[in-house]
This record gives sequence, C-alpha cells and structure tokens, in this order.
Amino acid sequence: MSVWFVTGASRGLGAEITREALDRGHSVIATARDISAVLKAYLHKRDELLVVNADVTEPKQLTAAVEAGLARFGRIDVVANNAGYGLVGAIEEISDEAARALFDVNVFGVLNTLRATLPTLRAQRSGHVLNIGSVGGFATAPTTGLYGASKFALEGISEALHGELAPLGVRVTIIEPGGFRTDFLSNSSLQTEPATIADYTTGAGPVREALVHYDGRQPGDPVKAAKAIVDVTETAEPPLRLQLGADAVERVEAKLDLVRRELDQWRHVALSTSI
Repeated sequence: MSVWFVTGASRGLGAEITREALDRGHSVIATARDISAVLKAYLHKRDELLVVNADVTEPKQLTAAVEAGLARFGRIDVVANNAGYGLVGAIEEISDEAARALFDVNVFGVLNTLRATLPTLRAQRSGHVLNIGSVGGFATAPTTGLYGASKFALEGISEALHGELAPLGVRVTIIEPGGFRTDFLSNSSLQTEPATIADYTTGAGPVREALVHYDGRQPGDPVKAAKAIVDVTETAEPPLRLQLGADAVERVEAKLDLVRRELDQWRHVALSTSI
C-alpha cells in the first residue's frame, strides 16, 4: 500500500482523492487550511489518515506536514498537488493583487509543496507526483485567462519535472480535468473580479454568464475522476498528461487541430528564418 500526500484535501476533488485512496487501503497525509471537514469525514480511518493544517503558501507549514507524515508512516509515495482555485474576469479587468494571489496558490503553492516533498521521493528513488491542472491549462478561454495561465505554468513545470525526476525513479503526471460536479464553481473555489469593462461584454460576458449557470451541471463525475486518478498511480507506465472528461478530450483535440493547421499554413514563414 502507498502513502499519499494530498493538498486541498478538505473539499472538491481533493476530498474525493483522499476518500478513494483510503477506501483502497492506502494511507493519506491530508493537508488543508481547514481540517475540520476532513477529520469529521474520516473518523473511522484514524490509523490510515493523518490530517495536518497546512496552507500551501506557507512553506514552513508544508515542511512540518511532511515531517509529521514521515514520523507517522515512514515514507511518501504519491504527492497530489490539488490545492487551488479559479478566477473569472477578462485579462485587463483582473487586478494585480488578484492575479498575484492566484499565482501564489496555484503555482507557487505547488512549488512550495514540491520543495517540501521531493527530497523524500528522491531519497527513496521512487514515487509519483500528480499535479492537478485543468484542460484550461492546455486550451483556455475568454474570462478564464489568468486561471488558465496559472495552469499553463503548471504544465511547463510538470513537463520539466518529468524529465528531471524520471532518472531518479519518480514519475510525474499532470491531470487535465474538464468540468466536474465539485464545488469549484461555487464562491468557495471561484473568485470573480468585481470590476468590469464594458468593451469586453461581447468577448468575455457570455462565458462569465455561462459559468454562473454551469455550477452543478458539469458533465464530470468527481467520484469517477478520483478513481481514474488513483488508478493511474497503479499502472506500470503512467502518462505525462491525463485528460478527464469528454469535454476535456474535445477541447484538447480542437487545440491540437488548430495548432497543426496554423503550423502547416505558416510553415514556409517559420522555415524561412533558418539558415
């Protein structure tokens, strides 16, 4: 059985991953800013679960969580970087403060978690890093550009990390979910920039409105998503990227088709700049 380290374990996909891992007999170091929900949900799993209060923007808290987990279980096998939130607004509408706060959690929070956990995985010469991204980190859309940018950053981090850790026996997979019926579109996980610019009503307005009515109607089942995520850690050759949901597959395929068409159309210009 494996030992999991899960950030953002109190709700949403993090809670489902925690539940699925425990149900399969794995042990979990579950971190969250508010641990009460995790403790209440798994009172019957006291031997397999260690719940630690840790904010991913606070490196010392993450280090303490890792130390507590190692003291309890002796190892860490899977790191699930799940903590994060969404931000809605046209690029120009998003304040500097809101953009930096988003990246502090979605990007630098992942880096903080990696710095805390990777020394253990490297020493073991084994393990699996799961970075919970989004299909929006592969193909973004109006009003979700800053959120998508944070997940694009996670894509780049994951690609490089994959090459750096593979020789050490540590695997990396970035999960690219589409829309799932978690609380991600609720006020607890999604922030909307209050300032709006009238010129963006046509370009950004429809998506902003659609997101409001999409909450609870997403096509993805989070229980099935958690099963697929735990499954991928048990396969011999896990992928670098794993899309989840028919909508994610559709958006990725459309982006790949677009990139291929533009590459072919402008290939002569690209090649003309080489010696």
